[in-house]
Amino acid sequence: MELFKIFQIEAAHFLPNVPEGHKCRRIHGHSFVIEIHVSGPVDERLGWVMDFADVKTAFRPLYDQLDHHFLNEVEGLENPTSENLARWIWQRLKPRLPELCRVVIRETCMSGCSYRGEES
Repeated sequence: MELFKIFQIEAAHFLPNVPEGHKCRRIHGHSFVIEIHVSGPVDERLGWVMDFADVKTAFRPLYDQLDHHFLNEVEGLENPTSENLARWIWQRLKPRLPELCRVVIRETCMSGCSYRGEES
């Protein structure tokens, strides 16, 4: 069974490696929506995979590093694409939340990415 919890952060960034003149090279902001997915068996007694509060507690330190910050200044996010943000969250959250199975980043209502820890 898979469950997820959604978080929203407000953050500014720019993409330093896109061509000169690209709109994303200018500083801009997003209301990023972040989905943290976990999977595991449903506990027979409790009837759930995990308490949503435990997901929130595990993600809280990362949320505090990201929300209302300039992402380019966050260590490891010098090129803060949605893909890099998803990977950055995975690498820091997986040790705290072993049941983590997917991180979804939506930088707009129409655009985003999904990461399952496929890359090392």
